Amino acid sequence: MVLELEDLPKLERSITPTHDIKLFSGRSNPKLSQEIADYLGTSVGPMVVKNFADGEIYVQVKESVRGDDVFIIQPLCNPVNENLMELLIIIDAFKRASAKTITAVIPYYGYARQDRKTSGREAITAKLVADLLTTAGADRVLAMDLHTGQIQGFFNILVDHIYATSILVNYIKSLNINPDDIVAVSPDTGGVQRTRYFAKQIGCSLAIIDKRRDKHNEAIANHVIGDVTDKVCVMFDDIIDTAGTICGAAKLLKENGAREVYVCATHPVFSGPAIERLSSAPIKECIVTNTIPLDMSKMPSNIKQLSVAPLLGQAIARIHDDESVSSLFGFEKEMSV
Repeated sequence: MVLELEDLPKLERSITPTHDIKLFSGRSNPKLSQEIADYLGTSVGPMVVKNFADGEIYVQVKESVRGDDVFIIQPLCNPVNENLMELLIIIDAFKRASAKTITAVIPYYGYARQDRKTSGREAITAKLVADLLTTAGADRVLAMDLHTGQIQGFFNILVDHIYATSILVNYIKSLNINPDDIVAVSPDTGGVQRTRYFAKQIGCSLAIIDKRRDKHNEAIANHVIGDVTDKVCVMFDDIIDTAGTICGAAKLLKENGAREVYVCATHPVFSGPAIERLSSAPIKECIVTNTIPLDMSKMPSNIKQLSVAPLLGQAIARIHDDESVSSLFGFEKEMSV
């Protein structure tokens, strides 16, 4: 299920289209870009992006952007290397076209999970990507639900970090489940702060999955900290990749007496066996957003997709108008306490 554009909340104030705000889209998620443009009452600017025979990327901006505020929408999803290189080349094209400011709107920030060294001789790719974006010529980055907040500090340019919290919380509230019957579950200790905020917004209790990671890109859920017996468990995470962790946690919750299990995540990376695992796991609904495009015709019936176009549209409008972005999200303030 995809939340249709007509169902989205309207902009709080009108925006008068001007010549100096321009939206452009890479090829990774053009549908989301169009939704944002429709929400703002503007259009996606004309641009040629194509590949040479050897795979090199060619970009040409098809209208003047001299002196304009340019927003380039491009999540760094699969194929991440292609989409990252495409974004860098697009930024370079606008820099050479004399745009006044260039904001990279990155709903999903790829390479974010490598944000520190956990053992010797590892790369910190989250910092590397930040350096590449800066070198290419971006003046600002607008990102959604970064894997860790510390990534903001990897940039020497402005970063606006926004959250899909309100969309996911509102969907759970729309299910009309008694908050006393709900337990917000963190799939690991690293997500406790995020899950605590969700629990506060819903007015429910909190539980934690103890997870161990013995192999690269593979984690095992061991036991549950907290009471989930006869409860509706709602797990919150930022990314679902191969879905091994989240499906293992769902099975563990059911083994510990959970009545139903819901999963909420911002970024549906869905690599490898993820779809098959989610379809067979004891998960009533897996609610994700469209920061990464999905072919919903190929998704199992328990996967629901919600649009983040209103949040990104509001943030873009506020950046353009030199207004506060963080005031849109009380989550940011509470997370910093």
